[in-house]
Amino acid sequence: MLKAIIFDLDGTLIHSAPDIQFASNEALKSINRDPLDIETIISFIGSGSEVLVDRFIDFTGGGSEALKSEVFTTFMSIYEKNISTLTEPYPGVVDALNGFRARGLKLGICTNKPNGLAKEICEDLDIAKYFDVIVGARACKPKKPDTYLLETCVNALKCKPDEVTYVGDSTIDFDTAMNASIKFYLFSGGYLNKPYPDLSKCSQFENWRSIYIS
Repeated sequence: MLKAIIFDLDGTLIHSAPDIQFASNEALKSINRDPLDIETIISFIGSGSEVLVDRFIDFTGGGSEALKSEVFTTFMSIYEKNISTLTEPYPGVVDALNGFRARGLKLGICTNKPNGLAKEICEDLDIAKYFDVIVGARACKPKKPDTYLLETCVNALKCKPDEVTYVGDSTIDFDTAMNASIKFYLFSGGYLNKPYPDLSKCSQFENWRSIYIS
Protein backbone atom coordinates (compact mmCIF):
# COMPACT_ATOMS: atom_id res chain seq x y z
CA MET A 1 0.00 0.00 0.00
CA LEU A 2 1.35 3.40 -0.98
CA LYS A 3 1.94 5.60 2.07
CA ALA A 4 4.44 8.17 0.80
CA ILE A 5 5.85 9.77 -2.34
CA ILE A 6 9.39 11.14 -2.46
CA PHE A 7 10.47 13.55 -5.19
CA ASP A 8 13.70 14.70 -6.70
CA LEU A 9 13.82 18.51 -6.86
CA ASP A 10 15.69 20.04 -9.84
CA GLY A 11 14.12 19.01 -13.13
CA THR A 12 11.32 17.15 -11.35
CA LEU A 13 9.35 19.58 -9.19
CA ILE A 14 11.08 22.78 -10.26
CA HIS A 15 12.65 24.22 -13.40
CA SER A 16 15.83 25.58 -11.81
CA ALA A 17 18.15 25.47 -14.81
CA PRO A 18 17.91 29.21 -15.63
CA ASP A 19 19.33 30.20 -12.23
CA ILE A 20 21.95 27.45 -12.39
CA GLN A 21 22.93 28.63 -15.88
CA PHE A 22 23.29 32.22 -14.67
CA ALA A 23 25.57 31.26 -11.78
CA SER A 24 27.58 28.91 -14.02
CA ASN A 25 28.16 31.54 -16.67
CA GLU A 26 29.10 34.18 -14.11
CA ALA A 27 31.60 31.73 -12.64
CA LEU A 28 32.99 31.04 -16.12
CA LYS A 29 33.23 34.77 -16.78
CA SER A 30 35.39 35.11 -13.66
CA ILE A 31 38.06 32.96 -15.37
CA ASN A 32 37.57 34.54 -18.81
CA ARG A 33 35.66 31.68 -20.41
CA ASP A 34 32.68 31.89 -22.73
CA PRO A 35 29.12 31.30 -21.47
CA LEU A 36 27.25 28.05 -22.08
CA ASP A 37 23.71 27.60 -23.39
CA ILE A 38 21.01 26.22 -21.14
CA GLU A 39 20.83 22.82 -22.86
CA THR A 40 24.51 22.24 -22.11
CA ILE A 41 24.09 23.29 -18.48
CA ILE A 42 21.08 20.99 -18.11
CA SER A 43 23.19 18.07 -19.32
CA PHE A 44 25.52 18.70 -16.36
CA ILE A 45 22.79 18.81 -13.67
CA GLY A 46 21.98 15.91 -11.36
CA SER A 47 25.07 14.78 -9.50
CA GLY A 48 25.53 17.76 -7.19
CA SER A 49 27.08 21.21 -7.42
CA GLU A 50 30.69 20.03 -7.27
CA VAL A 51 30.19 17.70 -10.23
CA LEU A 52 28.32 20.42 -12.15
CA VAL A 53 31.31 22.76 -11.80
CA ASP A 54 33.78 20.01 -12.70
CA ARG A 55 31.77 19.29 -15.84
CA PHE A 56 31.51 22.85 -17.10
CA ILE A 57 35.20 23.48 -16.38
CA ASP A 58 36.18 20.33 -18.27
CA PHE A 59 33.81 21.23 -21.12
CA THR A 60 35.32 24.70 -21.54
CA GLY A 61 38.97 23.66 -21.55
CA GLY A 62 39.69 21.88 -18.30
CA GLY A 63 41.72 22.99 -15.34
CA SER A 64 43.47 21.97 -12.16
CA GLU A 65 41.73 20.88 -8.99
CA ALA A 66 42.74 24.21 -7.47
CA LEU A 67 41.00 26.07 -10.30
CA LYS A 68 37.88 23.93 -9.95
CA SER A 69 37.79 24.62 -6.22
CA GLU A 70 38.11 28.36 -6.84
CA VAL A 71 35.35 28.34 -9.46
CA PHE A 72 33.12 26.21 -7.24
CA THR A 73 33.39 28.83 -4.49
CA THR A 74 32.51 31.55 -6.99
CA PHE A 75 29.60 29.55 -8.38
CA MET A 76 28.11 28.87 -4.95
CA SER A 77 28.47 32.49 -3.87
CA ILE A 78 26.51 33.64 -6.91
CA TYR A 79 23.95 30.83 -6.87
CA GLU A 80 23.15 31.25 -3.17
CA LYS A 81 22.09 34.83 -3.92
CA ASN A 82 19.95 33.83 -6.91
CA ILE A 83 18.44 30.45 -6.10
CA SER A 84 14.87 31.44 -6.94
CA THR A 85 15.23 34.47 -9.20
CA LEU A 86 14.21 32.61 -12.36
CA THR A 87 13.25 29.24 -10.86
CA GLU A 88 9.64 28.13 -10.62
CA PRO A 89 7.64 24.93 -10.09
CA TYR A 90 6.65 23.10 -13.25
CA PRO A 91 3.05 23.76 -14.38
CA GLY A 92 0.67 21.54 -12.45
CA VAL A 93 3.07 20.69 -9.62
CA VAL A 94 1.26 22.63 -6.89
CA ASP A 95 -2.12 21.14 -7.83
CA ALA A 96 -0.57 17.67 -7.88
CA LEU A 97 0.96 18.17 -4.42
CA ASN A 98 -2.41 19.34 -3.10
CA GLY A 99 -3.97 16.21 -4.59
CA PHE A 100 -1.43 13.90 -2.97
CA ARG A 101 -2.00 15.59 0.38
CA ALA A 102 -5.76 15.22 0.00
CA ARG A 103 -5.21 11.47 -0.37
CA GLY A 104 -3.44 11.41 3.00
CA LEU A 105 -0.01 10.62 1.55
CA LYS A 106 3.22 11.67 3.23
CA LEU A 107 5.53 13.65 0.95
CA GLY A 108 9.30 14.08 0.91
CA ILE A 109 12.11 15.45 -1.21
CA CYS A 110 15.41 13.68 -1.86
CA THR A 111 17.91 15.73 -3.87
CA ASN A 112 21.62 16.10 -4.53
CA LYS A 113 21.22 19.87 -4.08
CA PRO A 114 22.88 21.00 -0.81
CA ASN A 115 20.49 20.44 2.08
CA GLY A 116 20.23 24.08 3.17
CA LEU A 117 19.68 25.37 -0.35
CA ALA A 118 17.04 22.71 -1.05
CA LYS A 119 15.03 23.83 1.97
CA GLU A 120 15.53 27.53 1.18
CA ILE A 121 14.40 27.25 -2.42
CA CYS A 122 11.28 25.33 -1.39
CA GLU A 123 10.46 28.07 1.12
CA ASP A 124 11.04 30.76 -1.50
CA LEU A 125 8.71 29.00 -3.93
CA ASP A 126 6.09 28.38 -1.21
CA ILE A 127 6.14 24.60 -1.64
CA ALA A 128 7.99 23.61 1.56
CA LYS A 129 4.64 23.41 3.38
CA TYR A 130 3.67 20.32 1.39
CA PHE A 131 6.59 18.19 2.56
CA ASP A 132 7.09 16.22 5.75
CA VAL A 133 10.83 16.01 5.13
CA ILE A 134 13.37 17.56 2.75
CA VAL A 135 16.66 15.69 2.44
CA GLY A 136 19.51 17.24 0.48
CA ALA A 137 23.22 16.58 0.16
CA ARG A 138 25.25 16.75 3.36
CA ALA A 139 28.99 17.15 3.86
CA CYS A 140 30.94 13.88 3.88
CA LYS A 141 27.85 11.82 3.03
CA PRO A 142 27.32 9.99 -0.28
CA LYS A 143 25.04 11.46 -2.93
CA LYS A 144 22.65 9.70 -5.27
CA PRO A 145 22.79 7.14 -6.87
CA ASP A 146 24.04 5.85 -3.53
CA THR A 147 20.97 4.98 -1.48
CA TYR A 148 21.96 6.98 1.63
CA LEU A 149 19.86 10.11 0.96
CA LEU A 150 16.80 8.21 -0.24
CA GLU A 151 16.92 5.76 2.67
CA THR A 152 17.32 8.69 5.07
CA CYS A 153 14.17 10.22 3.60
CA VAL A 154 12.23 6.92 3.77
CA ASN A 155 13.22 6.44 7.41
CA ALA A 156 12.26 10.02 8.29
CA LEU A 157 8.82 9.36 6.83
CA LYS A 158 8.60 6.21 8.98
CA CYS A 159 7.89 4.04 5.95
CA LYS A 160 9.19 0.83 4.44
CA PRO A 161 10.66 0.77 0.89
CA ASP A 162 7.63 -1.07 -0.50
CA GLU A 163 5.33 1.67 0.84
CA VAL A 164 7.12 4.44 -1.06
CA THR A 165 7.40 5.67 -4.65
CA TYR A 166 10.27 7.86 -5.84
CA VAL A 167 9.65 10.39 -8.62
CA GLY A 168 12.56 11.79 -10.62
CA ASP A 169 13.73 12.91 -14.03
CA SER A 170 17.21 11.46 -14.50
CA THR A 171 19.12 8.21 -14.76
CA ILE A 172 20.65 9.09 -11.40
CA ASP A 173 17.19 9.08 -9.83
CA PHE A 174 16.28 5.85 -11.60
CA ASP A 175 19.48 4.15 -10.43
CA THR A 176 18.94 5.40 -6.88
CA ALA A 177 15.45 3.94 -6.75
CA MET A 178 16.57 0.63 -8.22
CA ASN A 179 19.50 0.43 -5.77
CA ALA A 180 17.06 0.99 -2.88
CA SER A 181 14.42 -1.41 -4.27
CA ILE A 182 11.87 1.40 -4.46
CA LYS A 183 9.24 1.89 -7.17
CA PHE A 184 10.14 4.69 -9.61
CA TYR A 185 8.12 7.15 -11.71
CA LEU A 186 9.88 9.10 -14.46
CA PHE A 187 8.95 12.71 -15.17
CA SER A 188 10.00 12.81 -18.81
CA GLY A 189 9.66 16.59 -19.06
CA GLY A 190 12.69 17.25 -16.88
CA TYR A 191 16.47 17.02 -17.23
CA LEU A 192 16.87 13.47 -18.54
CA ASN A 193 20.60 13.23 -19.28
CA LYS A 194 20.80 9.86 -21.04
CA PRO A 195 18.52 6.96 -22.02
CA TYR A 196 17.28 4.67 -19.28
CA PRO A 197 18.66 1.11 -19.30
CA ASP A 198 15.27 -0.55 -18.73
CA LEU A 199 12.13 1.55 -18.93
CA SER A 200 10.00 -1.51 -18.14
CA LYS A 201 11.06 -0.99 -14.52
CA CYS A 202 9.33 2.36 -14.18
CA SER A 203 6.21 4.30 -15.10
CA GLN A 204 6.43 7.55 -17.07
CA PHE A 205 4.50 10.80 -17.24
CA GLU A 206 5.19 14.05 -19.06
CA ASN A 207 2.60 16.38 -17.57
CA TRP A 208 2.05 17.11 -13.89
CA ARG A 209 -1.57 17.97 -14.61
CA SER A 210 -2.38 14.37 -15.54
CA ILE A 211 -0.27 12.41 -13.05
CA TYR A 212 -1.77 9.79 -10.75
CA ILE A 213 0.60 7.72 -8.63
CA SER A 214 -0.66 4.50 -7.11
